[in-house]
Amino acid sequence: MNQKMAVFQVLRVAERPLGLPEILEKLGPGFTERTLRRWLSEWTAQGLVSKQGQKRGTRYFVTSKQIESFTSASQKALDYVSKPLHQRKIVEYDEKWLQKYKPNETQWLSSSLKKQLFELGDRRQNHDPAGTYAQHIYNRLLIDLSYNSSRLEGNTYSLLETERLILKGESTEGKLDIETLMILNHKETIRYLVDHARRIDVSMDTICSVHHLLSENLIVENARGSVRNHSVRISGCAYLPLDETRRLTNNLQIIGQKSSQIQDPFEQSLFLLVHISCLQAFVDVNKRTARLCANIPFIKQNLVPCSFNAIDKGDYLSALIALYELQAVEPLIDLFVDSYTETCKAYDATVETLGFDEVRILYRQERRAIIRYIIENLVMGKDMDAYIQQQAESQVPEKDLLAFIDDVHEDLKLINPIRIAGLGVTREQLEAWLKIAR
Repeated sequence: MNQKMAVFQVLRVAERPLGLPEILEKLGPGFTERTLRRWLSEWTAQGLVSKQGQKRGTRYFVTSKQIESFTSASQKALDYVSKPLHQRKIVEYDEKWLQKYKPNETQWLSSSLKKQLFELGDRRQNHDPAGTYAQHIYNRLLIDLSYNSSRLEGNTYSLLETERLILKGESTEGKLDIETLMILNHKETIRYLVDHARRIDVSMDTICSVHHLLSENLIVENARGSVRNHSVRISGCAYLPLDETRRLTNNLQIIGQKSSQIQDPFEQSLFLLVHISCLQAFVDVNKRTARLCANIPFIKQNLVPCSFNAIDKGDYLSALIALYELQAVEPLIDLFVDSYTETCKAYDATVETLGFDEVRILYRQERRAIIRYIIENLVMGKDMDAYIQQQAESQVPEKDLLAFIDDVHEDLKLINPIRIAGLGVTREQLEAWLKIAR
């Protein structure tokens, strides 16, 4: 993250408006007040940031971060689940509810709302391959979705701490190991979804794969990616999930089958979010699995992903309980729509602020494969230059050739143990190559 984006993120995660001294204090060394004022003025003019007060009392905040209100239908459901537990009816999982959903006939979102969301989130250009936009904002996606999804589980890592962990491998002293693992598992799962965007489908196998990655070292090994074989209960809730493994498996298969038939990406995303959460097919990590699976349609269709960045944890849990006990999807839909709208604004600001190297992003996999081969096979000197040239000419159009070759050489020049993440090479292989190459 560059300095300008770091400032924006400090404002975006702040719980209240901040003055200049507070912003500078949170940023640490390396930032000047003059530059900070200029950036804040730009964002205010663009409508990304608002300010209140005057002179020394001026405070800044990111515009419209939180949902302002629920619809009346949502509020009615939330009022019910706010009652003491003993006043609410015990309910069991209703298989008929899932069976009644007809792909492309049942509509949770109105046509006008789906059109509005699509116009906000559409980032397709010239028939780009699946996953292209996710690669454009790859680091931001890793950080935001890992942070917010973990935050909704009670993880105490801050956004900046999450960034340091994901990009630099630096864990924060005093944090529980389980919190660190939760974020790193999100990172690996998101990487899997983006890297496999062109061929991944929405199915039971995919849902189980996502769970397998998200739950590494957090649950017993034989339960990862496997439908549970014992009962679970949800604290503070009058909902009783299914217990029988056979029925759980059958319903998870139906979720995969029906979701794969849904044509609209927003309807498909919501269907996955709702029904994976509600089924509770795994011993744990169900909600995380639902949130990441809900992003598969967006990654595949080059839409802005949903990072769940504008959702209060309490609102989210209440919406889920309303879903479990009443089959009321409205509160979760309200949160989903609001969060998606805010995510689009935030990601537009990210791209505008950071800019991106089109060639670097478009040929990310090709560049990684070349670098991996060079390191694994200890290629260097003239042989390395010739190999890069040969591979580039066979994989990259002439108009992008020189820029692509420059990107490969730049990555090799800057390579270090932190930068091998995602390359598929070990630290030992890198050290062996560096020892000879330098």
